[in-house]
Amino acid sequence: MKRELLISVIGSSDCSKKEARLAEEVGRELARHGATLICGGLGGVMEAACKGAASQGGTTVGILPGNSLGDANPYVKIPIVTGMGYARNAIVAKSAQAVIAIGGSHGTLSEIAYALQNGIPVIGLGTWSLSRGGVEDSSIIVVHSAAEAVEKALTLAKV
Repeated sequence: MKRELLISVIGSSDCSKKEARLAEEVGRELARHGATLICGGLGGVMEAACKGAASQGGTTVGILPGNSLGDANPYVKIPIVTGMGYARNAIVAKSAQAVIAIGGSHGTLSEIAYALQNGIPVIGLGTWSLSRGGVEDSSIIVVHSAAEAVEKALTLAKV
């Protein structure tokens, strides 16, 4: 039996209009390609990505930090309550076969780290850049459009 592609979209719950547009487009493209979108289930980038996926009939999973299903944004089809706070970031990152990071703050950075520690490819759209000892680290695959982000994620996704 072939497994469905699971792609996490991560980013801040307080994002710019540009980041929200990119996230919505990423969500639409993931749904068009039949991938399930995993996210933190809240607002901002997460809500925009879910909105895009939902508009194309895609499946959206929200890994919620709190204790209530009602915390999920209105476009989350499958809410998962954890009561774990930011510790749920490990689940968001490690449940995916690839991660697309759009903008983001320190929570996003932790999800990037969890993914990279586990060999899960991270595709970045205007997100964090990494350096080690003053030397740029190219672990995050930098792209410049939503379509390119989804193409890379689907190509690099590990089943």
